Amino acid sequence: MKMKLLILAALLGLSSAQFDPHMKHGKTSIVHLFEWRWADIAAECERYLAPNGYGGVQISPPAESIVVYPWHPWWQRYQPISYNLCSRSGNEDELRDMITRCNNVGARNCRLLDLLDLALEKDYVRGKVAGYMNKLIDMGVAGFRVDAAKHMWPEDLNAVYRRLNNLNTKWFSSGSRPFIYQEVINLGGETISVSEYTGIGRVTEFKYSTKLGVVMRKWDGEKLSYLSNWGEGWGMMPSDKALVFVDNHDNQRGHGAGGEFILTFWDARLYKMAVGLMLAHPYGVTRVMSSYRWDRNIVNGQDENDWIGPPSYDDGTTKPVTINPDSSCGDGWVCEHRWRQIRNMVIFRNLVNGEPLSNWWDNGSNQVAFGRGSRGFIVINNDDWTLDVTLNTGLPGGTYCDVISGQKEGSSCTGKQVQVGGDGRATFNISNSEEDPFIAIHADSKL
Repeated sequence: MKMKLLILAALLGLSSAQFDPHMKHGKTSIVHLFEWRWADIAAECERYLAPNGYGGVQISPPAESIVVYPWHPWWQRYQPISYNLCSRSGNEDELRDMITRCNNVGARNCRLLDLLDLALEKDYVRGKVAGYMNKLIDMGVAGFRVDAAKHMWPEDLNAVYRRLNNLNTKWFSSGSRPFIYQEVINLGGETISVSEYTGIGRVTEFKYSTKLGVVMRKWDGEKLSYLSNWGEGWGMMPSDKALVFVDNHDNQRGHGAGGEFILTFWDARLYKMAVGLMLAHPYGVTRVMSSYRWDRNIVNGQDENDWIGPPSYDDGTTKPVTINPDSSCGDGWVCEHRWRQIRNMVIFRNLVNGEPLSNWWDNGSNQVAFGRGSRGFIVINNDDWTLDVTLNTGLPGGTYCDVISGQKEGSSCTGKQVQVGGDGRATFNISNSEEDPFIAIHADSKL
């Protein structure tokens, strides 16, 4: 069993503690800073994640692992050899410092632990695993991602979960329990069902990323207009059990589930639309991916370089994440979570949290729009022609700044402006040739 340390902004409740992250200050999304060093994560929590509405951080496994010379592939992190907290992301002191600094600004921490090859049916082994997890909990970790959970009996996993300490009261309310989400890959028709695991923690909903990729690519006759019942209506698990994502570190490399259907940063235009839709829609707890580039070598549809590790020096040491003057990342780090469109939709999701999906509209093809109560509204054009329509947004009358093409800065807008009438209606015009053919407005983008 593998678990990822999540710096989740989570004040966990007592009754559904393993399911509901209860992120601090109304925050709603996790970001996976894949293969980042602890020092860089600490700095990112303080300078960017907390100020821009991110509620949690999933980090790479902190335990000592095998080292594969001379290539240092990314997957060596997922082959632990001890519970010592030393990895190419840093040592135990650096890990502890990162957890403390991220918690201090309200961005909680979740980590991955590899237990797949352990005899979890044995009480001694359960005790050793729980002891390792409890050390991390006492350091301030808020939860765990359980990798390859479908290969372990739910009863064995739950026996470990029951031994876990409450969260550290320095940052969490008394009695708070660790947030658990488990990787169970099931696209349907498999022997092991996600329902066997939803009783003990949230579960990663792989159907979400696969089916959304198919819809956005317009393959197999799928259309955006079919998403009016997105979520449970598409055969997915209940929303309060699901953790969702457009891509993760495995399927963006063709591993796991989804294959060529999966959208990634390599498909930037469609990817931004897909992430925008995910963050606007109320289904599940959302996780944003933050990646690094590598030199792909596609042979017969497969990337022969899918093993390449993070940007590194010649000795295999991971390079720091470089932040450019325009807030993008350099040195091979992609940092999708810093893309304006994604960052602003994370804020959108926070602002509409708890509001129902409302005012659905579609053109029967690949132009859709929907609102979240009276707090936000999104319009997407994935057709091959211009969208030009007047819609009921549900928002109060006024002038709003589109947070996709720009953002509100003081009393001005750096992007498009949308005029909403006193009846809540607004006219939207989105060319299919635009760089980002979607618009989003919300209560805090009103000028």
